[in-house]
Amino acid sequence: MSETIKIVEVGPRDGLQNEPQPVSVETRLGLVERLATAGVRHIEAASFVSPKWVPQMAGSAELMRRVPRQPGLHYSVLTPNLQGLEAALAAGCDEVAVFGAASEAFSQRNINCSISESLARFRAVIERARQHPLRVRGYVSCVLGCPYEGPVAPRQVAEVALRLSEMGCHEISLGDTIGRGNPDTTRRMLEACLAVLPASRLAGHYHDTYGLALANVVASLELGLRTFDSAIAGLGGCPYAAGASGNVATEELVYLMHSLGHQTGIDLPKLVDAGAYICAALGRETGSRVARALARRAASAPGAVAC
Repeated sequence: MSETIKIVEVGPRDGLQNEPQPVSVETRLGLVERLATAGVRHIEAASFVSPKWVPQMAGSAELMRRVPRQPGLHYSVLTPNLQGLEAALAAGCDEVAVFGAASEAFSQRNINCSISESLARFRAVIERARQHPLRVRGYVSCVLGCPYEGPVAPRQVAEVALRLSEMGCHEISLGDTIGRGNPDTTRRMLEACLAVLPASRLAGHYHDTYGLALANVVASLELGLRTFDSAIAGLGGCPYAAGASGNVATEELVYLMHSLGHQTGIDLPKLVDAGAYICAALGRETGSRVARALARRAASAPGAVAC
């Protein structure tokens, strides 16, 4: 049966924030514009953190003032603290996100506090956001493994997800930060989360380090999830996890959903064009196998000119 799948494009923030070189506001705006033209309707566009720590996200306020605005097009931005939230409010953002972890060690290494301390910080951000009102999305990282602790118990993931939901997050994105998950561990983690939250409140966020992201998406579909995060051209990674590759490529996620008969509202050829744009700007090849396959098919089509 055909269903509508919500895809949250995280490339402009999660994908670009770990690039070794600065990424200009113009380049980031060009990417957002092309994603919107392709029919992407949920875009994580920026992060209101100090440029001292994440220089790639400098100019986020300017970016958010210039992004295309149209009915049904939603942007979210990462706001780790009240200062970031106030900047997001001033820039006219309509959805913000907070980022926690299911691993104590990762929380300490990433944001220098325990899980409980991080949730206490987020409570103030969420309460302030909802006063305006802004929708708040919650992220839980390391749901299928931690680079410092190893395996993470599914009940730990469920506990953090539930607390974020109770504080007011409308949706909880469950992130396999280092890409260690497989369909079996994904199912066990989701079963624990589904015992406390409905599938409609959960999103899958899978990294493709070992090539299993799409398999984990299918396992999630079977358990009722209909929202997934992805990054154009497979951009991204985790600076705290050696060898962790990027998010599942949006091109591959869209191709999978369309091949299964589901609807995304996204034009795949235009999406591939958006990936080609950002990869050219970064001076790299796309991380999407679907994009490479479509490029080869176009090059071998009758009438194509050999270069």
